[in-house]
Amino acid sequence: MRTTLTTLHSKYIHASLALPYLAAYCAADCTAIEIREFTVHEPKINVLAALLATEPDVVAFSVYLWNRRETLELVAALHAVRPTVRIVLGGPEVSFDGPALFAQHPGISALVRGEGELPLRALLSAWARGVEPDDLSRLTVRRDGAVVVGPDAPPLADLDTLPSPFTAGLVDAQRGLVYYETSRGCPYRCAFCMSALDTGVRSFSRARIESDLGWLLARRVPVIKVVDRTFNYNAVRAREILAFIVQHHRASRIHLEIGAQLLDEETLTLLENAPAGIFQFEIGVQTILPETLATVGRTLSAASLETVVRRLRRTNNIPLHLDLLAGLPGETEHDVLAAVDRMLALHPHHLQLEPVKLLPGSPLRDRAAALGLVYDPHPPYTVLTTPTLSFAALERLRDLSRILDLTWNDGSLIRFLNGLAVLRGSLAAALAALADDWRGHDYFRQPVARRGVFERIWRFIREHFRGDDFARLRDLLARDLACSERIVPGKAPELFDDALGEEETRAAQKLVRKEVDAVRGQGVKVMHFAARFSHLPDQLEPVVVVFFYLTRSGAGMTVKEVVVGSE
Repeated sequence: MRTTLTTLHSKYIHASLALPYLAAYCAADCTAIEIREFTVHEPKINVLAALLATEPDVVAFSVYLWNRRETLELVAALHAVRPTVRIVLGGPEVSFDGPALFAQHPGISALVRGEGELPLRALLSAWARGVEPDDLSRLTVRRDGAVVVGPDAPPLADLDTLPSPFTAGLVDAQRGLVYYETSRGCPYRCAFCMSALDTGVRSFSRARIESDLGWLLARRVPVIKVVDRTFNYNAVRAREILAFIVQHHRASRIHLEIGAQLLDEETLTLLENAPAGIFQFEIGVQTILPETLATVGRTLSAASLETVVRRLRRTNNIPLHLDLLAGLPGETEHDVLAAVDRMLALHPHHLQLEPVKLLPGSPLRDRAAALGLVYDPHPPYTVLTTPTLSFAALERLRDLSRILDLTWNDGSLIRFLNGLAVLRGSLAAALAALADDWRGHDYFRQPVARRGVFERIWRFIREHFRGDDFARLRDLLARDLACSERIVPGKAPELFDDALGEEETRAAQKLVRKEVDAVRGQGVKVMHFAARFSHLPDQLEPVVVVFFYLTRSGAGMTVKEVVVGSE
């Protein structure tokens, strides 16, 4: 019996972790198993042809909210062209579907509910022997014209019994990004998360973790994304793994989802002394409103989290990504904006603000009607209105999130944003002002490159500000632009004051010669641009700033700015 395990990713760089684990665990009792991965952007007919080329007896799809529609279309097409192929669905997006899905899609033979290794192995093993499975735990199957729903059952207790998909050669380490897990489950019960259904946390043994991590680190995988819900739920365990990574890292960056407030003093000291470039942390804040935290069953000390984030930010060797949700029960637009301000005050490298998704099976979705939450019934199940947030208010927050990505998260407009925040009263108010302006000009309809963002903000300044406020914002925007990309002398955008006098030009040229001499023989190419600034913060008189753009073969561009006369 030939089985093809497959899924549709949202991007080519993404790689499945579930399929290699399933293949490794099912291989012993089943016959030939092949993994095929695609993206949702590939033509359906091409994916169908590739699946049929594997000559499968069984095709098992891993289904997520980003690929449900495309997967079900493939299921229908596959059944139409090859009705003898048994089709199995599994994954979080279908784990809570029942007989209705079978009625809509007659090609489905079986559905795996929840964690897949045990039920899929039982299913494939029986089919390989030419019989139907006796154990239907966490399986829904089509049998004799009826749909039979098997009982729920606990998942695999000992994770070490899962063969390593890495040492088995089932994971492509050359892809650039590899997903990895050290544990399954979560100790918390946040109502908006599927982990609220977990009965606890199961961890691989330390020996197994070090074996798999060592395999990945030795192969210099560029990014290893650890998918544990809360990596540091156990402080001692987390510290041991972090120390192993610090000791054995070579060229990989490890992405971890952590609870910042759970980091103890010993772990913080370890992280503060870790070389830059090893770790990047994603920290799920979600909300800081006490009443909302209580409603969704989330335990969070915002003050403790802020203390830890500030400490990590001072060291500045670990990129920090903070997450906020909009549309949780009880939150108003003002509450969300206040949370944005409070989180941006911590100066994270990235702040994400997203509407909450009411995922099938999650406690929040089960309570949606009682809480007055209205959501899109189709993936990704985004909240549309709440008793305290209208659809228009949620749209304003979504637009603010887009501006946040284009400005703060891009890292190229921090000075300008801080200057606008002074005039508008806060960073959230500054972002909201930009979002209102972009909405008014219908800018959100089309993607825009970085230079286009600067051009639109320059128009925003010209339309809304006068006098010293105009001049100050213009200088801040110009400085941000010159620090984010190379400005060519003689071709500078109009926001720059680059018409220097003779004396200013001579002083700038002298500074350029000095910089060129300093890097001579080092394989560094020096380009430059000079402009006058009159309204930078704490500036008493106009100054000329020279921006040096330093490049070398195989490395990115470094920008250095020097005030003429300060060197």
